[in-house]
This record gives sequence, structure tokens and C-alpha cells, in this order.
Amino acid sequence: MNVVVCIKQVPETTQVKIDPITKNLIREGVKSIINPYDLYAIEEGVRIVEQHGGKVTVVTMGPPQAEAALREAISLGADEAILVSDRAFAGADTLATSYTLAMAIKKIKDYDLIICGKQAIDGDTAQVGPGIAAHLDIPQITYVRKIEALEEKSITAQRTTEEGYEVLQSPLPCLLTVVKEINNPRIPSLKGKMKAKNAAILTWKAADIEAESDRLGIAGSPTEVWKIYTPPARSKGQIYDGDPEGAVNAIVAVLKEHLI
Repeated sequence: MNVVVCIKQVPETTQVKIDPITKNLIREGVKSIINPYDLYAIEEGVRIVEQHGGKVTVVTMGPPQAEAALREAISLGADEAILVSDRAFAGADTLATSYTLAMAIKKIKDYDLIICGKQAIDGDTAQVGPGIAAHLDIPQITYVRKIEALEEKSITAQRTTEEGYEVLQSPLPCLLTVVKEINNPRIPSLKGKMKAKNAAILTWKAADIEAESDRLGIAGSPTEVWKIYTPPARSKGQIYDGDPEGAVNAIVAVLKEHLI
């Protein structure tokens, strides 16, 4: 059972800074981590391979420093890692990102399952995983909280919904996006850290994955950010003292003033 796990390196701090000119994230000088939801994807991939055999290949698209995230993934049990990195990928939105990752996965060829975290904490779109499945023309199950059965040609999983969950079955290959309820990610072992330190990380550029240049980076991104601003601070609320009936009447009067 060969599993591909897609991860993203994201800023650790919530104080994300945006370049006012390019409208892109400023990553220089900000400590980065593996997107927290992707840790559950790595763990699930490793558990599957431990049970069924095969290998876990971790893929990320990003600048050269994203190699650190891949080495951490290897320390957590992944077997191989691929960094998809090229200046042509800069400024990619979710459509261009999912296309780029899909082209990298096509180059890998031998896979049964693709696992992604449900979303990245810096963008919160939850679009890249489903986008990869669409580009590869394979089925997908999103927001997976449990894999009930995994066979040679099919998978059965519980998909989280607002009311509870639903059970879906899909043929393989299939893409999953997972939620944190699916497992508890392990802590890297000393053996894993040593393996990660000495691991050879493959680096693929746009030409290596045979991607169409007009579908990469800014050129391949139909999404355009027009304006970024910090919401104004909320004004202090009004407190109405006195007896309950008088306070209610005062509030009703204010509401009428604004609604009528």
C-alpha cells in the first residue's frame, strides 16, 4: 500500500504579515512548522504502511527551507520525501498549488492513497486536497475521522458532517483529507531523527514535473487579492443600569432608533 502525504510548511505565529505590494505572506524571519492538520495525515499514512506494508512518500511545494518540514516528516516515520520547489511556483493560489502537487504525484505514479490535512492554518480554504483529486481525476473523501476498512482495491471511511458522520466507500486510488479526531500523532524517535538527518531529499522543479508554465504561480492563479487590512477595534459597549424594566425600555428605544 503506497501512500503519498501532502504537507505544507506554515508560519508558527498567528501574527502573519502580508507584503502590501504582492499581497503574499512574508515568510522571512518567521519560524515555520508543519501545518498541524498535516501531522495527522503523516501519522495515518505511517500507520497504514505499518499494517499493510508499502511506503509513505511525503510531498510539499515550497521554498528551499521547506526541506526542514520534510525531514521532520521522515523523523515521524515517512520513508521518502520530495520537495517541489521553483521560483515559477511563487504566488500560487489553491488552484495553481493543487495543479503543481498533482503533477508531482503523477510523476511518482505508484500510489494507492493520497492523504492531506483538512486545511492549512494560514489559508484555511480546505481547497488544495480536493483540487489535487480533481486534477488527477480520482475519487476523494474529505474530513475523514476514521478509516473503517482498507482493502487492495477499496477504502471505507467515516466522513465528519455537521450532524455527525457518514460512511463512504471508494475505489483506490483515492484522496483523503483528515481531521484531528483520526489519530494522535507520534513524537519522533531518536532513530527517526537520525534517519531524517541523513535522508536524501529529492527536489523537483517545474520542468521535472512537466507542468504547463501558464498554470503555475501567479500566472496560473485566477484568485486575486485586492485589499488586505486589519479590522477596526470594536467600540466599547453601553451598559444600562437601574431596574430591569427601565433597562429593557432603554434598550428597546435604542433598537428602534437604529432599525426604524
